[in-house]
Amino acid sequence: MFQEVLQIYDTTIEDIVGSAVTAQKKWAKESITSRVEHVLRFKDVLKKHIESFAEIISRETGKPLWESKMEVQSSINKIDITIEAGLKLIEEQTVENALPGINGRLLFRPKGLLLVIGPFNFPLHLPNGHIIPALLTGNAVIFKPSEITPLVAQFYAQCILEAKIPAGIFNLIQGDSNVGKKLVSNKKIDGILFTGSYENGLRIKEATLKDYWKILALEMGGKNAAIVWDDADLPKALYECILGAFSTTGQRCSCTSRIILNRKIADKFLERFVSYTKKLTIGHWNDAVFMGPLINPKSYDAYVNFQTLSKNEGNQILLLGEKLESRVCGYYVSPSIHLVHKSSKLSEYQSCEIFGPNVAVYIVDSLEEALEISESTEFGLVTSFFSKSKQLFDYVIDHVQSGQINWNRSTVGASSKLPFGGVKKSGNDRPSALFAVYYTTYATSILEDTGSLSKEHNLKNVDIDFYNDKI
Repeated sequence: MFQEVLQIYDTTIEDIVGSAVTAQKKWAKESITSRVEHVLRFKDVLKKHIESFAEIISRETGKPLWESKMEVQSSINKIDITIEAGLKLIEEQTVENALPGINGRLLFRPKGLLLVIGPFNFPLHLPNGHIIPALLTGNAVIFKPSEITPLVAQFYAQCILEAKIPAGIFNLIQGDSNVGKKLVSNKKIDGILFTGSYENGLRIKEATLKDYWKILALEMGGKNAAIVWDDADLPKALYECILGAFSTTGQRCSCTSRIILNRKIADKFLERFVSYTKKLTIGHWNDAVFMGPLINPKSYDAYVNFQTLSKNEGNQILLLGEKLESRVCGYYVSPSIHLVHKSSKLSEYQSCEIFGPNVAVYIVDSLEEALEISESTEFGLVTSFFSKSKQLFDYVIDHVQSGQINWNRSTVGASSKLPFGGVKKSGNDRPSALFAVYYTTYATSILEDTGSLSKEHNLKNVDIDFYNDKI
């Protein structure tokens, strides 16, 4: 039975890929004005369905409704930002005298057929952040969403249909990891735009080693640190750190996983951080709560296991995360805070992405020690620094490897008007957001010689007079 299902998928995938390749060639020939008009119609459809879309996101992910509404609005804003700012990055350029007497042009052309593999935590905003630039720059898209959030993807496809985007340009294929593998390995796919874990990103890279033509834009995990210094605005730092650590129940690649405190303010900060965290409201998405549940039993088991691991490694539990009783089904947990007495690159708890509402806290005496801890993991997505000193912040910028470095601001909540991506295990140098237009296109350089042949045109050491040839 399983093999029969896979054979059906094989046929369906090949049919969809074939029609998408054909449709893309026509779509690429449309003017940018025409493609913008199509996408703006889609934006109008999204705006009409904000409430419905937000409820679907909340039902599938458990996110509080306020957060889901923000996700829909961010997706709408992405369209405007890409049109108004992103497309300007790839406008045609003329280069006078690119060679002596010869002008040049630079064009950015669509890659072709792009596969978007979406995550469960932002099932609308993150795939949309790939899809919109891909469509605007003349590509066709196949969207394979997380199997955990299929309805969000289905509603997205219905909105595409309602906006009358031409057939074959956007294609939805639902399925599990086996379907994803078949899509990734398909030879007609020109690029894979992925958001998810480092482990799955690595599998995609391994599966495409011989597919040298495929561009990979891999946005992977994080183990993000927030450094709070002795001159920081502590109320603001507390707010930002709680927001960063526990938004989306800690299920963001940009969540604050580690807080590094200057010893002079550590006691004051920790006392309030633990106290305020205990006051966070947790519950059903349609209630007035800050946090919803973890996504599934696998995430719950991992969350519990990491707390046990931390305790076994000798860390002090300041706040124990526990499973909460609820009137509705779901994997509801309380946040956890662990004080780490000794930083270690060999510690599994300190180095692995937990993807839950857990924070490891460190106390240090010097900024150099704080930066050493901050840089001790193999991830490099976001680093935050809280201090009134611009000089110290500039020093931090020079000593951390992160795709984003924030001053007096949480690790979460990136701007679509800037690039977003990480280094090391967090990404492969293909930042998304504003820069998504770069990986949905390729550059073509053009030299235009409109001059006539002159006496100077001759082949060295060859007796041919091209100039006087009376053809």
